[in-house]
Amino acid sequence: MRREDALDRLGSLTFDVLVIGGGIVGAGVAAEAARAGLTVALVDRGDFGAETTSASSKLIHGGLRYLRLGDVGLVREAHHERRLLMRTTAPHLVRRLPFLLPLYRDGPHGPVLVQAGLVLYSALALARLSRLVPPEGARRRVPDLRLDGLRWCGLYADAVTHDGRLCLENVTAAAEAGATVLNYAEVKALRVAGGRVAGAELDVGHETVSVSARAVVNATGPWVDELRRLEHPSVAPSIRLSKGVHVLVALDRPWSAALTIPHDDVRVSFAVPWQGMLLLGTTDTLHEGGPGVVEVTDSDVDQVMAEAAIGVEPGLLRREAIRSTFAGLRVLPLGRGGTTNARREVVVSRGSAGMISVAGGKLTTYRRIALGVLEELAPELGLSSLDKRPWRLPGGVDPRLQEGRLTRFFPGLEASTTEHLTRLYGSRAEAVLSLAAEDPRLLEPLAPGGPDLAVQAVYAARREWAMTTQDVLRRRTTVALRGLGTPEVAERVSELIARPAPV
Repeated sequence: MRREDALDRLGSLTFDVLVIGGGIVGAGVAAEAARAGLTVALVDRGDFGAETTSASSKLIHGGLRYLRLGDVGLVREAHHERRLLMRTTAPHLVRRLPFLLPLYRDGPHGPVLVQAGLVLYSALALARLSRLVPPEGARRRVPDLRLDGLRWCGLYADAVTHDGRLCLENVTAAAEAGATVLNYAEVKALRVAGGRVAGAELDVGHETVSVSARAVVNATGPWVDELRRLEHPSVAPSIRLSKGVHVLVALDRPWSAALTIPHDDVRVSFAVPWQGMLLLGTTDTLHEGGPGVVEVTDSDVDQVMAEAAIGVEPGLLRREAIRSTFAGLRVLPLGRGGTTNARREVVVSRGSAGMISVAGGKLTTYRRIALGVLEELAPELGLSSLDKRPWRLPGGVDPRLQEGRLTRFFPGLEASTTEHLTRLYGSRAEAVLSLAAEDPRLLEPLAPGGPDLAVQAVYAARREWAMTTQDVLRRRTTVALRGLGTPEVAERVSELIARPAPV
């Protein structure tokens, strides 16, 4: 749907549900609501998935450390959702990966405790891969593993993803099920009729658009309380924020497993092979400023690199090896104590004028969170039953099935490129490449040294709501995270997204 058509629909229809916030939770709510047959509008003040969602640790996991916090139910639920994402919902985006938990002589955990924890973790995951392996065996999986003082490594399995694209697939699923979706549409006020929230006033390019809806869902993440105050100015805070910083460094040789590095009884950090690089992090510190101001400082980078050095050989952790950094904000329930020990619970509330606000939780369990919101809305929207079975997102096939097809139809592409495209787009990779029929130069790399192609920028603008160069470089492709988003590349992307579609 063209942006102009979406604006017309937003201003002329009365929707069953208006979802404000296009991160993973809001996108998941919109997709499940549209699937249930409701008329849905999804809007975001910026780009879809631009904030917390695309600043995660890229993990789809049960959360081993949550066992230490006693959250067995959360771990079981997360494992269930992880299996569904890998097998049914998004097999092209969610990839199983072994994890090693190194046990050093001066570390916080002993082999007996870790072995017991892994047995429970694997039982909750319905998995067999869980044991202690000696340093030599671990080093074969992680060639840059620090061996000094290493006694054993716990071995288990979780999964990794491209978080921004997982969000985008849910937005696409919502749109394909009939939802009206629009990014860069900021809510300036809520519409109230008969004492109930009945829509919102949007600022879209300095144009005001009035949206009417029977129900409104506030899924704005770190901004959840700001929107709640539009419903009632004196409402009490419901959340606090934790800042998480990540660093991506060049990986000289491939890893076949990730590291979970323990720092105390509860806190861990990760070193995860991701898109041919190594993703390090994350920090976990209370954020006391506004949600719109979050940045990576030199001290943040120092902390991430120092914590990674506990399990990674220092030769890999050179400052010149850093490709990019990013920071995001986690939403935590309001409470006392440090953010590290805070439970990763979902915060759901119903406002005085009926608006439902939802925030927090885990990327892994976004679908379960979305279904919970719809259950809350069911009585007022007349949903007698809700289909909770998992469904396949757009592009959702085993990427290995697509690589052969791309090689046959586009024989000039390198194997690494076809693998990259199928990991991002799944079965839609052919549709992406087909746009190069109008200009074969679109099959050239978008940035020198990276696997993304110029045609992806065109596809992002025409089919995936990309409006700016950063929408393409940071969220639709991997260019910015690889440190390849130079001014010259940004200028090229600007030209590509402005290309008119063939008549």
